[in-house]
Formats: sequence, structure tokens, C-alpha cells
Amino acid sequence: MRTTPILGDTFDFELEMIALRRQIHAHPELSYEEFATSELVASKLAEWGYTVCRGIGGTGVVGQLRVGDGKRRIGLRADMDALPIQERTGLPYASTIPGKMHACGHDGHTAMLLAAARQLAQTRAFNGTLNLIFQPAEEGGAGAKRMLDDGLLQRFPCDALFAMHNMPGFPAGKLGFLPGPFMASADDLEILVSGRGGHGAIPHKAVDPVVVCAQIVLALQTIVSRNVAPLDMAIITVGAIHAGDAPNVIPDSAVMRLSVRALKPAVRHYLKTRIAEVAMAQAAVYGATAEIGKVDGYPVLVNDDGMTHFARRVALDWLGEDGVLNDVQPLTGSEDFAFLLEQCPGCYLIIGNGDGEGSCMVHNPNYDFNDAILATGASYWVRLVERFLA
Repeated sequence: MRTTPILGDTFDFELEMIALRRQIHAHPELSYEEFATSELVASKLAEWGYTVCRGIGGTGVVGQLRVGDGKRRIGLRADMDALPIQERTGLPYASTIPGKMHACGHDGHTAMLLAAARQLAQTRAFNGTLNLIFQPAEEGGAGAKRMLDDGLLQRFPCDALFAMHNMPGFPAGKLGFLPGPFMASADDLEILVSGRGGHGAIPHKAVDPVVVCAQIVLALQTIVSRNVAPLDMAIITVGAIHAGDAPNVIPDSAVMRLSVRALKPAVRHYLKTRIAEVAMAQAAVYGATAEIGKVDGYPVLVNDDGMTHFARRVALDWLGEDGVLNDVQPLTGSEDFAFLLEQCPGCYLIIGNGDGEGSCMVHNPNYDFNDAILATGASYWVRLVERFLA
């Protein structure tokens, strides 16, 4: 059952947008491979009267609509990429491509923004410039940064930017807002531990990098528990250790791969510095060495206070207290919309995808975007634009 209708339009319009969402779901494309999806988006925007720019940041699309003589400019962003997951939903519109799936709801985000685009183009009840940003490669590919590097905000300046993500576990259609740090940074670190290989039966003649890795794993957790302030969030996860091929051979080296997260930029910087210090010191104790490779990922996503209060006010005026989530907490997941918010004030908000029986978290092979919230998300975008560009 749907939640709220798309403003001023018919149920048939909503059904068409749901069908479009399911079409995208059935044909998922991974990061920087969103060729068919971006072409679909671009053709729809052009059909509705938008000026369309293709190929920003690879497969990104921007649709612009200017109405009246207003000077204000707003940007709305939706992500388009899928995940390398084998779908297990059994739905009639399940992925037709083995090993690829819209397991995070980007198909729904794209459909919501397209539905809003169609309504806004029909009514044109605003005065200013609307920029609709359809972004590739949010899932680890930093598509937002690629679009920025390609001149996104120079070519399409915005006074404020907004994006929305569905969130399983929250009541369907309810909107959530939080000013300040909202989503964690995410960085990947690799530690190469070099020892001295040897026979497993003669360990004293070798320097075992596997033992060194074990000690590093334990020592790293003291950074979180003893070096970072208790009220500051910090996560250090060792997700992989690769070493050796045989049980009776001590390898020369081992590789550790870490995911590091924080909710404050200063903590993020400290973690990367301290991890290197701890790893090298632990390795030295055992006569080994540790070399740190850093891959900067996504920064902390920080919502602008003013724009977040504005966005929440729009929701409250429309849906009332019952339609807005209370006590929203920061999320330890990450989002590359953070790159955009570093360049322009704005707000990243969430919309409940449903809770209770049958609710499934994102990045799961049984997940599906809840079509009942598509109209709510689209209608919210319409109201936000009309209020911002009043």
C-alpha cells in the first residue's frame, strides 16, 4: 500500500514510476557501468523539458530546469549504481544479470528523483534553477568526487544540495534528519608485514609474520579503547589477513586489510597516524617490519545546520510530527555525498523503508526497495524545491 500520493497527480503516474523503478532493478549496472541507466534517465529528463548534460564523471547525468528570474539554485542528487551481489529475492522483476543486484535501493532513489522531476517540470511552481544530479559509483567508487573533479559545481552551481537514502528498520515513509556529523568516514588501509620465512618445524630460525599480524590485530583495538576519547566514535576492523599456502611453511610476509571509520575529521586523521605507529612498533618487537599503505575513502558526512533545519521544517509542515523520525542517531556507514557537502551546504536525509517482519537490511541478497515509499520521497522533493525556490 502506498503512503502518500505524488502531489497533484494521479495514481497512474505513480504506477508508471514504480514500473520504471522495477525496470532499473531488473537491469542493474555496477559503478561506472551505468550506461543504460544514465541513458534512461537522460531521455526521460529531456522528454520532460530539462536541459541535459551527459557523461559528467563518466556516466553521471545532470538535468537542469530554470523557471522565472529567481537567482537561487538548488541541487538534488540520486545514486544509480548497483552492487556485485547475487539476488535471492525471487521477485518477478529480480535482477536479470547474474552477480549484480540493486541491493542498496539506488534504483528507488533514481525513480523517486525522476518522479519529482516529472512533477516539477509539469507544474513549474518555483522561481529559480533546479539541478538534478544522477550520480554513478556511490558504492566505493567515489562517483561524487569524480563528478566534482569533472567540474560539476562549476558548471551547475548550487546554493544548497540535498540527497536521500532509504533506511530499512524504520517505519515506511517517515523522514529522518540530523544536523552535523551524520555518517562516518571510511578509509581502507593495507599493512604489509615482512618477516623471514622458514620451516614450520623450525620456527626459531624464522620471523613469523602471521604471529606479528595476530599481535597487531589485538594491539589495534587498544587504539579504540584507550587512545580515542570514549564519546568519540572510532572503528578499526581487520577484514582480511592473507599469508602463506601450506601448514608447515612459515611465509616471508603477510598482508592485513583494514576498514577504518570515524565521525570526526580529527579522529579520522588520528586513527590513520596511530595505526601506523602501532603496527610498526609491534612488528619491531618480533624482528619484523610493517609497511602501511593508505587509501583515502569517503570523508565524514557533515550536514549543514541551517539546511538540515530547513529540510526538516519542510517535512514537519507537510507530514506533521508523525511523519518525521525522532532521535535520529549518526550512522557508522559511509556515503560519498560527503564530498559534495564539503563543497556546498546541504543535507543528507533518510526515509524509512519499513520495519518488522520481512524488513531486510541493505547489501543483502534478499533486500528490495519498498515501492510504497516512492511517492512520499518524490513528493517531499517537490515540496523542498518549491519551498527553497519560492
